[in-house]
Amino acid sequence: MALASLRILWLRIHRWTGLTLGPLLGITALLGAMLVVAAPLDRLAHPALFTARSAQTTAALPLEPLRQRLVTEFGPQARFTLRPPHQPGETYWVLVRGPWDGTLYLDPATGAEQGRRGTHEGAYNLLFELHSSLLLDDTGKAVLAIAAIAYLLLLATGLVLWWPRRWPPSLRITLDRGLLRGLFDLHRTGGALLGLLIAVSVFTGAYMAWRPLGGFISSALGQPTFKPPAVPKGAPGGPRLSLDALVARAQQVFPGQPIGYVQVPSEPNRAMRVRFRLDDDPHPNGIGSVWLHPLSGDVLATRRWQDLDSGNGMVAVVYPLHTGVLGGPWHQVATALIGLALSGLGLSGVWLWWRRRAGALAARPDAPPRPSPR
Repeated sequence: MALASLRILWLRIHRWTGLTLGPLLGITALLGAMLVVAAPLDRLAHPALFTARSAQTTAALPLEPLRQRLVTEFGPQARFTLRPPHQPGETYWVLVRGPWDGTLYLDPATGAEQGRRGTHEGAYNLLFELHSSLLLDDTGKAVLAIAAIAYLLLLATGLVLWWPRRWPPSLRITLDRGLLRGLFDLHRTGGALLGLLIAVSVFTGAYMAWRPLGGFISSALGQPTFKPPAVPKGAPGGPRLSLDALVARAQQVFPGQPIGYVQVPSEPNRAMRVRFRLDDDPHPNGIGSVWLHPLSGDVLATRRWQDLDSGNGMVAVVYPLHTGVLGGPWHQVATALIGLALSGLGLSGVWLWWRRRAGALAARPDAPPRPSPR
C-alpha cells in the first residue's frame, strides 16, 4: 500500500512538472538542435562575414590602430573583444558592446571591414537568443536555468516510474496498436534509455545559462570563487602601452600559444584579459588567461583552467560538451539528436496527457454526446 501511494506521488510530480516545464524545455531543446545545423549553414550563407578576402599571412594585424579606430567610431565607453582567426582563411572578429552591440568581421591581413552584424540581427542570432535567454536577457537565462534544474527532477521521477520489477527490463516499443500506445512506449522507453545523456545536456545548458550556478558549486565544495584581479589605484608610472605591447606582455606568460580572445575594457580601472588556447585546454576558445593592467601592462594574475575553482574551471569542459565541439562532428550530430529527443519527450508528454484527459472526459456518464456525422 505504501509503495502504491509513493508511486502515485511520483506520478503526480512527474506529470505536473512535465506539463509545466515540458513545452518550455522541449522548444528550447528543439532550438538547440537547430543551432547545431544552423551554424555551418550561416557560414555558408554569409561568406563575406566568415571567409577572409586576402590570403592568410603570418604577419599579425596591428592592434593599436584598430583600437583607436574602434574608439573613434563607437566611443570611449564601448568594450571590445578581439578574436583572431582560429582556422586558416577565417576573418578577424571584433565583438562590440556599447552604443551598438554586434560583431565586426575584418580581413586579418589588412584590417579592412568585410561586414558587420548586430547582436539581434539575422536568423542565427535570433535562434541563439531564443535558445539561450528566451529574448529576455538575464531574466530569461535564470528562468531557463531553474527550469532545467527542475527538469532533472522530471527525469529522475520518470526513471523511478519506469524501473521494472524484474530484470532484464522489456524495452519493447509497440507501434501496431495505435498512435497513442506507440507514442507512450517511445516516451517511456526513450526517456529511460536516453535519460543520462539528456541529463548531461540539461545540466550543462543550465550551467551555461546561469553563471551564478558555478559559484554555488564552488561554495558547496568549500572552494573560494576566483574573481578577476582589481587594478591598483593610482596612476601607473611611465607611458601608456599600446595594445600590441600589452598583448606581447601576455604572450610572454604563455609563449608560442595561440590567442583565443583579447578582452579590452573601456574603464582604466578594469583589468584587460587575454585568453589563450593552451594545448591541454578543451575549450575551443581557451580559458587559460592573463590579466594585465590596461595602461602599464603589469601582469596582475595568470590562471590555467585547471587552477580555477571548480565552478569557473568547469566552463572549459561544459561549453564544448553542451555544444558538441568536444568530440568533433560526430559529437555535434549526437548533440542535435539528443536535443530532438529531449524536445520529443517534453512535447509528447503533454500530448499524451491531453489525449488521455480528453478520452477520460468523453467516457464520463454525464459527458455530452458527440455529434453524429452527417
